[in-house]
Amino acid sequence: MDLLQSVVLGFIQGVTEWLPISSTGHLRLAEHFFNLTVPSLFDVTLHVGTLLVILIYFRGTIKNVLYALWRRNFQSEDGKLIVPIIVGSIPTAVIAVLFGNQLDAYFNSLLFLGVGFIVSAVVLFASKFGVEHKGSVSMPAALLIGTMQGISIIPSISRSGFTIAVALLVGVKKEVAYKYSFLLSVPAVIGALGLTLYQEQNAFSLAGISGFDVAAALLVTVAVSFLALRVLWKTLAAKKFYLFFIYCLIIGLALVVLSLLGY
Repeated sequence: MDLLQSVVLGFIQGVTEWLPISSTGHLRLAEHFFNLTVPSLFDVTLHVGTLLVILIYFRGTIKNVLYALWRRNFQSEDGKLIVPIIVGSIPTAVIAVLFGNQLDAYFNSLLFLGVGFIVSAVVLFASKFGVEHKGSVSMPAALLIGTMQGISIIPSISRSGFTIAVALLVGVKKEVAYKYSFLLSVPAVIGALGLTLYQEQNAFSLAGISGFDVAAALLVTVAVSFLALRVLWKTLAAKKFYLFFIYCLIIGLALVVLSLLGY
Protein backbone atom coordinates (compact mmCIF):
# COMPACT_ATOMS: atom_id res chain seq x y z
CA MET A 1 0.00 0.00 0.00
CA ASP A 2 1.43 3.37 -1.00
CA LEU A 3 0.88 6.81 0.50
CA LEU A 4 -1.84 7.83 -1.96
CA GLN A 5 -3.84 4.70 -1.21
CA SER A 6 -3.48 5.33 2.53
CA VAL A 7 -4.79 8.88 2.10
CA VAL A 8 -7.74 7.67 0.01
CA LEU A 9 -8.65 5.07 2.63
CA GLY A 10 -8.39 7.71 5.35
CA PHE A 11 -10.67 10.03 3.39
CA ILE A 12 -13.21 7.25 2.89
CA GLN A 13 -13.19 6.47 6.61
CA GLY A 14 -13.56 10.12 7.56
CA VAL A 15 -16.64 10.59 5.39
CA THR A 16 -18.43 7.25 5.59
CA GLU A 17 -18.00 6.55 9.31
CA TRP A 18 -20.44 9.34 10.12
CA LEU A 19 -22.82 9.22 7.20
CA PRO A 20 -25.11 6.17 7.30
CA ILE A 21 -23.50 4.49 4.30
CA SER A 22 -21.01 2.09 5.97
CA SER A 23 -17.35 2.95 6.37
CA THR A 24 -16.25 -0.69 6.44
CA GLY A 25 -18.18 -1.47 3.29
CA HIS A 26 -16.53 1.40 1.43
CA LEU A 27 -13.10 0.49 2.74
CA ARG A 28 -13.59 -3.09 1.54
CA LEU A 29 -14.63 -1.81 -1.88
CA ALA A 30 -11.61 0.47 -2.14
CA GLU A 31 -9.29 -2.34 -1.05
CA HIS A 32 -10.92 -4.64 -3.62
CA PHE A 33 -10.46 -2.24 -6.51
CA PHE A 34 -6.96 -1.25 -5.34
CA ASN A 35 -6.21 -4.99 -5.18
CA LEU A 36 -5.03 -4.56 -1.60
CA THR A 37 -4.97 -7.00 1.28
CA VAL A 38 -5.14 -4.76 4.31
CA PRO A 39 -4.98 -6.16 7.85
CA SER A 40 -7.96 -5.53 10.12
CA LEU A 41 -5.63 -3.54 12.36
CA PHE A 42 -5.43 -0.79 9.72
CA ASP A 43 -9.21 -0.40 9.56
CA VAL A 44 -9.48 -0.42 13.35
CA THR A 45 -6.71 2.18 13.59
CA LEU A 46 -8.71 4.45 11.28
CA HIS A 47 -11.64 4.00 13.65
CA VAL A 48 -9.39 5.32 16.40
CA GLY A 49 -9.19 8.52 14.36
CA THR A 50 -12.95 8.76 14.34
CA LEU A 51 -12.94 8.00 18.08
CA LEU A 52 -10.72 11.03 18.59
CA VAL A 53 -13.23 13.11 16.63
CA ILE A 54 -16.06 11.87 18.87
CA LEU A 55 -14.10 12.85 21.97
CA ILE A 56 -13.57 16.34 20.55
CA TYR A 57 -16.96 16.92 18.92
CA PHE A 58 -18.99 15.59 21.83
CA ARG A 59 -16.59 16.78 24.53
CA GLY A 60 -19.29 18.75 26.35
CA THR A 61 -21.67 15.80 26.46
CA ILE A 62 -18.90 13.39 27.45
CA LYS A 63 -17.81 15.73 30.25
CA ASN A 64 -21.39 15.91 31.51
CA VAL A 65 -21.82 12.14 31.31
CA LEU A 66 -18.61 11.52 33.28
CA TYR A 67 -19.58 14.15 35.84
CA ALA A 68 -23.02 12.61 36.22
CA LEU A 69 -21.41 9.19 36.63
CA TRP A 70 -19.09 10.54 39.32
CA ARG A 71 -22.03 12.11 41.14
CA ARG A 72 -24.24 9.07 40.47
CA ASN A 73 -26.75 11.40 38.94
CA PHE A 74 -28.67 9.32 36.43
CA GLN A 75 -31.57 11.76 36.09
CA SER A 76 -29.85 14.66 34.34
CA GLU A 77 -30.18 14.98 30.55
CA ASP A 78 -26.78 13.44 29.84
CA GLY A 79 -26.79 11.27 32.97
CA LYS A 80 -29.73 9.37 31.47
CA LEU A 81 -27.35 8.13 28.76
CA ILE A 82 -25.05 6.27 31.17
CA VAL A 83 -27.03 3.09 31.81
CA PRO A 84 -28.23 2.78 28.18
CA ILE A 85 -24.60 3.04 26.99
CA ILE A 86 -23.59 0.24 29.37
CA VAL A 87 -26.59 -1.90 28.47
CA GLY A 88 -26.22 -1.27 24.73
CA SER A 89 -22.53 -2.21 24.84
CA ILE A 90 -23.32 -5.71 26.14
CA PRO A 91 -24.89 -7.21 22.98
CA THR A 92 -22.29 -5.40 20.86
CA ALA A 93 -19.47 -7.03 22.84
CA VAL A 94 -21.09 -10.48 22.78
CA ILE A 95 -21.57 -10.40 19.00
CA ALA A 96 -18.05 -9.06 18.43
CA VAL A 97 -16.36 -11.70 20.59
CA LEU A 98 -18.41 -14.66 19.39
CA PHE A 99 -18.92 -13.84 15.72
CA GLY A 100 -16.81 -10.79 14.82
CA ASN A 101 -14.11 -12.42 12.69
CA GLN A 102 -16.54 -14.79 10.99
CA LEU A 103 -19.02 -12.05 10.06
CA ASP A 104 -16.28 -9.80 8.73
CA ALA A 105 -14.67 -12.55 6.65
CA TYR A 106 -17.77 -14.34 5.38
CA PHE A 107 -19.65 -11.26 4.14
CA ASN A 108 -16.68 -9.79 2.29
CA SER A 109 -17.51 -10.64 -1.34
CA LEU A 110 -19.00 -8.10 -3.75
CA LEU A 111 -22.31 -9.96 -3.65
CA PHE A 112 -22.62 -9.84 0.14
CA LEU A 113 -21.37 -6.26 0.24
CA GLY A 114 -24.14 -5.37 -2.18
CA VAL A 115 -26.75 -7.21 -0.13
CA GLY A 116 -25.53 -5.42 3.00
CA PHE A 117 -25.93 -2.02 1.36
CA ILE A 118 -29.46 -2.96 0.27
CA VAL A 119 -30.34 -4.04 3.82
CA SER A 120 -28.98 -0.72 5.10
CA ALA A 121 -31.14 1.07 2.52
CA VAL A 122 -34.28 -0.71 3.78
CA VAL A 123 -33.54 0.18 7.42
CA LEU A 124 -32.76 3.81 6.54
CA PHE A 125 -35.99 4.16 4.58
CA ALA A 126 -37.96 2.63 7.43
CA SER A 127 -36.63 5.30 9.81
CA LYS A 128 -38.84 7.80 7.96
CA PHE A 129 -41.84 6.34 9.76
CA GLY A 130 -40.51 6.71 13.29
CA VAL A 131 -42.46 9.07 15.55
CA GLU A 132 -40.19 10.97 17.96
CA HIS A 133 -41.59 11.20 21.46
CA LYS A 134 -38.94 9.84 23.83
CA GLY A 135 -36.29 12.06 25.36
CA SER A 136 -34.30 9.09 26.65
CA VAL A 137 -33.27 5.57 25.60
CA SER A 138 -35.10 2.78 27.43
CA MET A 139 -33.37 -0.46 28.42
CA PRO A 140 -35.14 -2.55 25.73
CA ALA A 141 -34.26 0.10 23.14
CA ALA A 142 -30.62 0.12 24.32
CA LEU A 143 -30.42 -3.67 23.93
CA LEU A 144 -31.93 -3.45 20.45
CA ILE A 145 -29.69 -0.60 19.33
CA GLY A 146 -26.62 -2.32 20.81
CA THR A 147 -27.53 -5.48 18.90
CA MET A 148 -27.78 -3.44 15.70
CA GLN A 149 -24.33 -2.01 16.42
CA GLY A 150 -23.00 -5.55 16.84
CA ILE A 151 -24.56 -6.68 13.56
CA SER A 152 -22.86 -3.77 11.81
CA ILE A 153 -19.60 -5.72 12.07
CA ILE A 154 -20.84 -7.11 8.77
CA PRO A 155 -19.18 -4.98 6.06
CA SER A 156 -21.62 -2.64 4.27
CA ILE A 157 -24.06 -2.67 7.19
CA SER A 158 -23.87 0.92 8.40
CA ARG A 159 -23.26 1.27 12.15
CA SER A 160 -24.49 4.84 12.37
CA GLY A 161 -27.31 4.04 9.96
CA PHE A 162 -28.56 1.05 11.93
CA THR A 163 -28.22 2.60 15.38
CA ILE A 164 -29.75 5.99 14.55
CA ALA A 165 -32.48 4.52 12.33
CA VAL A 166 -33.56 2.00 14.97
CA ALA A 167 -33.50 4.68 17.66
CA LEU A 168 -35.78 6.85 15.52
CA LEU A 169 -38.04 3.87 14.80
CA VAL A 170 -38.60 3.20 18.50
CA GLY A 171 -39.45 6.85 19.04
CA VAL A 172 -36.24 8.35 20.41
CA LYS A 173 -35.85 12.04 19.62
CA LYS A 174 -33.30 12.77 16.93
CA GLU A 175 -31.05 14.81 19.24
CA VAL A 176 -30.79 11.92 21.69
CA ALA A 177 -30.43 9.31 18.93
CA TYR A 178 -27.58 11.31 17.41
CA LYS A 179 -25.64 11.60 20.68
CA TYR A 180 -26.39 8.08 21.85
CA SER A 181 -25.31 6.45 18.60
CA PHE A 182 -21.84 7.94 18.68
CA LEU A 183 -21.29 7.70 22.43
CA LEU A 184 -22.25 4.02 22.19
CA SER A 185 -19.47 3.55 19.63
CA VAL A 186 -16.75 4.68 22.07
CA PRO A 187 -16.50 1.46 24.13
CA ALA A 188 -16.97 -0.57 20.93
CA VAL A 189 -14.00 1.08 19.20
CA ILE A 190 -11.81 0.80 22.30
CA GLY A 191 -12.72 -2.87 22.65
CA ALA A 192 -12.12 -3.57 18.96
CA LEU A 193 -8.72 -1.87 19.10
CA GLY A 194 -7.63 -3.87 22.14
CA LEU A 195 -8.78 -7.18 20.66
CA THR A 196 -7.25 -6.50 17.24
CA LEU A 197 -3.94 -5.36 18.74
CA TYR A 198 -3.82 -8.62 20.67
CA GLN A 199 -4.61 -10.70 17.55
CA GLU A 200 -2.50 -8.77 15.00
CA GLN A 201 0.45 -7.33 16.89
CA ASN A 202 2.82 -7.44 13.91
CA ALA A 203 0.25 -6.87 11.17
CA PHE A 204 1.64 -3.57 9.88
CA SER A 205 5.21 -4.80 9.50
CA LEU A 206 4.07 -8.03 7.84
CA ALA A 207 1.89 -6.10 5.39
CA GLY A 208 4.63 -3.55 4.66
CA ILE A 209 2.58 -0.62 5.95
CA SER A 210 4.75 2.15 7.34
CA GLY A 211 3.99 4.32 10.33
CA PHE A 212 3.98 7.35 8.03
CA ASP A 213 1.24 5.80 5.87
CA VAL A 214 -0.88 5.12 8.95
CA ALA A 215 -0.32 8.63 10.31
CA ALA A 216 -1.28 10.21 6.97
CA ALA A 217 -4.45 8.16 6.78
CA LEU A 218 -5.38 9.11 10.36
CA LEU A 219 -4.77 12.81 9.71
CA VAL A 220 -7.05 12.80 6.68
CA THR A 221 -9.70 10.81 8.57
CA VAL A 222 -9.80 13.36 11.39
CA ALA A 223 -9.72 16.36 9.04
CA VAL A 224 -12.78 15.40 7.00
CA SER A 225 -14.76 13.87 9.88
CA PHE A 226 -15.96 17.18 11.32
CA LEU A 227 -17.56 18.20 8.02
CA ALA A 228 -19.26 14.81 7.66
CA LEU A 229 -20.66 15.06 11.19
CA ARG A 230 -22.19 18.45 10.41
CA VAL A 231 -23.76 17.07 7.24
CA LEU A 232 -25.26 14.17 9.19
CA TRP A 233 -26.75 16.46 11.84
CA LYS A 234 -28.24 18.79 9.22
CA THR A 235 -29.96 15.87 7.50
CA LEU A 236 -31.33 14.66 10.84
CA ALA A 237 -32.52 18.14 11.81
CA ALA A 238 -34.22 18.53 8.43
CA LYS A 239 -35.82 15.07 8.76
CA LYS A 240 -34.03 13.91 5.62
CA PHE A 241 -31.87 11.23 7.23
CA TYR A 242 -33.82 8.47 5.50
CA LEU A 243 -32.83 9.82 2.07
CA PHE A 244 -29.43 8.17 2.40
CA PHE A 245 -31.30 4.99 1.49
CA ILE A 246 -31.14 6.10 -2.15
CA TYR A 247 -27.33 6.00 -2.20
CA CYS A 248 -27.16 2.67 -0.35
CA LEU A 249 -29.75 1.12 -2.66
CA ILE A 250 -27.97 2.28 -5.81
CA ILE A 251 -24.53 1.09 -4.73
CA GLY A 252 -26.00 -2.16 -3.37
CA LEU A 253 -27.78 -3.01 -6.61
CA ALA A 254 -24.69 -2.05 -8.63
CA LEU A 255 -22.50 -4.40 -6.58
CA VAL A 256 -24.96 -7.27 -6.91
CA VAL A 257 -24.98 -6.80 -10.70
CA LEU A 258 -21.17 -6.59 -10.85
CA SER A 259 -20.92 -9.76 -8.78
CA LEU A 260 -23.30 -11.62 -11.08
CA LEU A 261 -21.22 -10.43 -14.06
CA GLY A 262 -18.15 -12.04 -12.50
CA TYR A 263 -16.27 -9.04 -11.11
